[in-house]
Amino acid sequence: FYRLAVLVLVTGRFSFLAAAADWFKSLFVRKVIPRKDAHSHLLAKKEDNNLYKIQFHNVKPECLDAYNQLCEDVLPSIHTDPEYPCELVGTWNTWYGEQDQAVHLWRYRGGYPALTEVMNKLRQNKKFMEYRNERGKMLLSRRNQLLLEFSFWNEPVPRPGPNIYELRSYQLRPGTMIEWGNYWARAIEIRQQNQEAVGGFFSQIGSLYTVHHLWAYKDLQSREDTRNAAWQRDGWDEVVYYTVPLIQHMESRIMIPMKTSPLK
Repeated sequence: FYRLAVLVLVTGRFSFLAAAADWFKSLFVRKVIPRKDAHSHLLAKKEDNNLYKIQFHNVKPECLDAYNQLCEDVLPSIHTDPEYPCELVGTWNTWYGEQDQAVHLWRYRGGYPALTEVMNKLRQNKKFMEYRNERGKMLLSRRNQLLLEFSFWNEPVPRPGPNIYELRSYQLRPGTMIEWGNYWARAIEIRQQNQEAVGGFFSQIGSLYTVHHLWAYKDLQSREDTRNAAWQRDGWDEVVYYTVPLIQHMESRIMIPMKTSPLK
């Protein structure tokens, strides 16, 4: 209150209310607790060293069929070649959401060194370089992100189909990733009952503070039924209530697997 009194003397009594309001607000300023660990060390799995890359390719509409065929001819050969420490987790076309778009998700077992090894070898792969040149003629734009997987989510594994997949992408407010992880570490238990949870990731390079949740459903109606059922379980409403304020932007894609996708 001594500080408040000084503010009143300096600013005059007509500024009393403003000074009092500023002093009162200062009591609730969020204190930052110093951390010695990066968020990625706290949220990512420690028992393995997986790095993921997600690619978004916006394809010229008239080239989509040719693009899909090109991917089906080349990408599985990289996936199955033991010389490359990487795996194609899934490859899709967007059905609802951004149209004429392909999404590819790769896993690199061994982290950044594995990624570097794969990139160096691909530059020497004549078939891949021809694929890349031909692919470039079919694209309007492309972007990618490097991701880590949340420790509390499943590791994505091949699953039989047919399924549709939903990729829900969240742009979080900077500084809120730990809060998001704390709530979803509990929430994922609620959403596992129908085995719809495929994988959860957060960005390391690319658009930062981005989270991707990948879900599998038999069809759009089962998606609707499954999501509605979550509201009947204890704790789901609380998760939504506390995580929505952390989000700056969110997007949902409904995706159809390509023929050669390990996630069918």
